[in-house]
Amino acid sequence: MAKSNEISDDLDRRIETLTKRSTLTRAQIIEDALSHGRSLAWQEKWIAGVEEGISAADRGDFASEEEIASVLNKYRQA
Repeated sequence: MAKSNEISDDLDRRIETLTKRSTLTRAQIIEDALSHGRSLAWQEKWIAGVEEGISAADRGDFASEEEIASVLNKYRQA
């Protein structure tokens, strides 16, 4: 049985964009989608979240000590 690597232009563009926005190779992105069920949409959303987090950190936008304590206390077992 012959292998076919043809995909739509849209998927090809999205994969290429993901490779430019991450440290992953084209093969890693496709492997992640096929083996782990992480769709391109999921990967795009995840990378956007990481980029936003980095931007927030670059702006000095961090949680205060009170906010961190509040979250930790919320999940601390009684």
